[in-house]
Amino acid sequence: MREMLRIGSGKVLDELVRARLRLWPQQPPGVTVTPKQPGTWLRGRPGEPTLVAQPFLKLPGTNTYRTIPDGLWLHFSPDPADRYADILCIEACGSIANLQDKRARFAPSTTSLLVVCPLRWLLDPVGPEDRTPRWKLIRLLRDMPTEPLVLPVRDLRVLYGLKSRHYLGFARSQMPQPHEYFCPMDALTAEDGHTAPEMRSLIGRASATANFMTPP
Repeated sequence: MREMLRIGSGKVLDELVRARLRLWPQQPPGVTVTPKQPGTWLRGRPGEPTLVAQPFLKLPGTNTYRTIPDGLWLHFSPDPADRYADILCIEACGSIANLQDKRARFAPSTTSLLVVCPLRWLLDPVGPEDRTPRWKLIRLLRDMPTEPLVLPVRDLRVLYGLKSRHYLGFARSQMPQPHEYFCPMDALTAEDGHTAPEMRSLIGRASATANFMTPP
């Protein structure tokens, strides 16, 4: 008989966070359209549990080691002549060791990070509320694709969810990197977490215009 998952275990926590993130909209809550990001936002992960073809991250020249965030939102360039994606990742970290491992994956590097959008994902509809194939919303694609879309990542932001005691300890003693944002795990597991003003404000600050005194 399959062993029952222990309540509070890492796997149960990850599944709960992903279930909640599936309720989040295609455009991250709190993010507004600006001249710095005039393209299309789409939720890449998590998809439906039965959907295998979902976007993932990788380094150039590697097919073995992939980074698969709990949550992944993609902003696609609107210009076919200037192809890139901005990404917002969400990671639930059940322990400090897990946090350290995930922070290392997103640490600044001289190697370009790539996002891979599988062909099936591009051809599938956005969701039950919108049956438009995703590729038709990605303006840098002018024709129906016949292969996966692989784009360099222009801008990366990561939101880490931490258990309360870890969150308080980190907030008191640690300095985040410019691309890092943190929230208590309860904010990710809340049923309507994406509507909370605090979450909308936090993700709104994790934007391409946040570093400018007067955005264009």
